Amino acid sequence: MPRGAHPDRPLLSRFPLAGDVPGRGAGRGGVASRSWLRQDLGLLIGAAGTSVVGALLVWSATNEAAGTAYLVRHLLNTAIGIALAVAVSRLGQHGLRLVAPWLYGAAVLGLVAVLTPLGLTVNGSRSWIPVAAGFTLQPAEFAKLGLALVLGFVFADRWERGVAPGGRDVAVGWALAAVPVVLILAQPDLGSAVVLGALAYVVIAVAGASRRWVVGIAALAVGLLVAALTTPLLSDYQRDRLLAFADPSADPQGIGYQTRQVRLAIGSGGWTGQGFMEGRQTQGGFIPFQLNDFIFSVAGEELGFLGAAGLLVLLSFIVIRVFVVAGRSRDAFGRFVGVGVGTWLGFQVFQNVGMNLGVMPVTGLPLPFVSYGGSSMFASWLAIGVVNAAYAAGQRPRS
Repeated sequence: MPRGAHPDRPLLSRFPLAGDVPGRGAGRGGVASRSWLRQDLGLLIGAAGTSVVGALLVWSATNEAAGTAYLVRHLLNTAIGIALAVAVSRLGQHGLRLVAPWLYGAAVLGLVAVLTPLGLTVNGSRSWIPVAAGFTLQPAEFAKLGLALVLGFVFADRWERGVAPGGRDVAVGWALAAVPVVLILAQPDLGSAVVLGALAYVVIAVAGASRRWVVGIAALAVGLLVAALTTPLLSDYQRDRLLAFADPSADPQGIGYQTRQVRLAIGSGGWTGQGFMEGRQTQGGFIPFQLNDFIFSVAGEELGFLGAAGLLVLLSFIVIRVFVVAGRSRDAFGRFVGVGVGTWLGFQVFQNVGMNLGVMPVTGLPLPFVSYGGSSMFASWLAIGVVNAAYAAGQRPRS
């Protein structure tokens, strides 16, 4: 790839960042200080609506055992997530670019802390840090946002100068991705590690990496997957989850049982479902961890094909809108971060729904905005805030 300006890739640096235009700096009462108020309402409404649907599904999955306890917590997590999104969008593109390395570093420190005595092991994976009153944090969720930000930070400057990333730049990008991936595999959490790998792969490819890097990394990913299935890289529990999707009889008392129950629930929903809080599998408590990994099965059983398809439309709208905002971003940082966020959310939706339908292995990834869990909800809404910062910057009048 030639270096220097390229006719098909216009320089983005001609568009000023927040605070670069006189009279528009933060704290001067100018346009940039109010740009965070320019929010993508469609994206916000889509994410909020999906979170509400998720709250109802979580309520249905837990009503028999816990009443409204999980419903209240899910709504509280949503409210906190929205507040975090507003706070992040208030930073603006320039502020996010400045703090990106620090946020990435904080996420890595959290992943290290998980592997110390501070960490909590659940279902064979040491992925959580207890906080208080039964609440826990999962640093792997925040590592996804941290990686998207730091990769945007690394590649934006060269793109804005019209310089294609060289081998050294690509190596730096992959080294930044490898640190959280290795720490997450040590937990072990293959699902989150794969999401981070996909995020890095797409961002680095979009940033202009040469074809040999793109093809080489894809081949390496295939090799790592084979190693995960054939070596002690993963725990027996994690390996069983991967293999049981193809042959549920391989673990009939564990994940094999779970996947059979999920398929039975979704298959019994028909076109219109058995009715909200009327699903036999859901209300009978036959599906372990249904409020987390397998929340989509509640929609399939109780709302039927039409309801589950409607939920997928909402999730698809969020992902597509994120990519649209990224494509319209006036600077490279917003573009690359948006691409990273869109890849993360899109891949996670595909993986979660796929494992519910039995076409993807079970990796324990939550469904963004829908599954119960504070860390997933906070990270998903923080991602919305970051994308809205790019949207707000794109709405500023040009000088």
